[in-house]
Amino acid sequence: MDKRVILRSIPNMNELLEDEKIHKFQEQLGSEQLKKVIRNVLEQVRSEIIEEKTESVPDEKYLKERIRKQLEKLTEPDMKKVINATGTILHTNLGRAPISKEHIRQLLYMVSGYSNLEYDLEEGHRGERYSHFDELLCRLTGAEAAMAVNNNAAAVLLMLSALGREKEAIVSRGELVEIGGKFRIPDVMEQSGTILKEVGTTNKTHLEDYEKAISEETGMILKVHTSNYQIVGFTESVEMEHLALLGKKYGIPVLADLGSGVLLPMEAYGLPHEPTVQEMIQAGADLVSFSGDKLLGGPQAGMIVGRKKYMNILKKHPLTRALRIDKFTAAALELTLREYLNPENALRNLPALKMIAKTAEDTRKDANTLRQMLQEKKMPFEVSVEPCESQVGGGAFPTEHLQGYGVVLTSRQKKCQDIIDAMEHLPVPVICRCQKDQIILDVRTLEKEDMDMIVKELELL
Repeated sequence: MDKRVILRSIPNMNELLEDEKIHKFQEQLGSEQLKKVIRNVLEQVRSEIIEEKTESVPDEKYLKERIRKQLEKLTEPDMKKVINATGTILHTNLGRAPISKEHIRQLLYMVSGYSNLEYDLEEGHRGERYSHFDELLCRLTGAEAAMAVNNNAAAVLLMLSALGREKEAIVSRGELVEIGGKFRIPDVMEQSGTILKEVGTTNKTHLEDYEKAISEETGMILKVHTSNYQIVGFTESVEMEHLALLGKKYGIPVLADLGSGVLLPMEAYGLPHEPTVQEMIQAGADLVSFSGDKLLGGPQAGMIVGRKKYMNILKKHPLTRALRIDKFTAAALELTLREYLNPENALRNLPALKMIAKTAEDTRKDANTLRQMLQEKKMPFEVSVEPCESQVGGGAFPTEHLQGYGVVLTSRQKKCQDIIDAMEHLPVPVICRCQKDQIILDVRTLEKEDMDMIVKELELL
């Protein structure tokens, strides 16, 4: 067919605006934005005809549907709630530690209007945003002072910039880590203006290696916890208490990048010992940094705790303002830390810790509940409960797994990957994993309402 005939057959702007499903977006977008979307789609269609990507008259129904999808994409939030059925508790791609619904309720009340973020109500003048949680952090960790920035990478950058610029920072070669997003300790040192002084070897570093490296150019000793990998076998590293004594001997600050930042012992839940923040402070670290949205179970933040004289230097550094947390994070941190005043509350009320603490029997009961719910709906799957392994994630306990149970879905009509793709495009996407051409729904990371939603949504497949 002649291209000119095809082009003339395309509906005009006025015709398309009369369509009820398109016109309803005018209230949300306004007339000009609505027309702009329609115009862009029409231009795309015309280009496809001219470039001979299509040789037929565009179907009017298809054209309107294409416009409607563009309008929905523009008006609906791109970030949305998903259901995490992967079994990875601190899933970096899914937002790491979830915030409890009770905390969200309190947050909504605190931040929906004005708050005393930087106002001292007792004294009636300007205050510090750290004041809402610094005493809590000190009480929980035994530190003299505390502050927070927007993540642990920022915390490390601030410590290095404030205390080590144009000086040497001594680090073991076995601790020159890279975390997610290609964040590398050597790179952040370069950015901060700190000079990296490597000591020891990849697998072995001794106390004498550190002492030999100390000179007039030394600004600090930095110990980095290798939370996202392990070196095993013929290895040796220097404990914080020995580094702290060395730092005290030479008048050099000793810093610890603890990464995940755990406040409670994890051994009770089948996991190996992970150094706690309290242990680092007790061992003599001058400053310790750690994440808020990993094993702490709170919002994204980078906490720094330690000696007051060094914290005062950090708080006055120009980077502090650029890296500071907002009112949402400050409020969420306070709520999270208050739970730790009674460890039982932390395990009961912080979702990430609650998931870690689930026993295999707990997950078996949940898996049987979900299996029964799915079978009652007569889903087009074979449904069974099978043992599976979960992981903490977020760079913590890289070689450890939590034993539990999950629901296994087997389909004879569809391929596993096709089902996963469809589940990720549900109104509330369900993120799960495929193993041996079977769908695994790991219940460790599911709440009861998540299971209800999964049952409801699988009927749409």
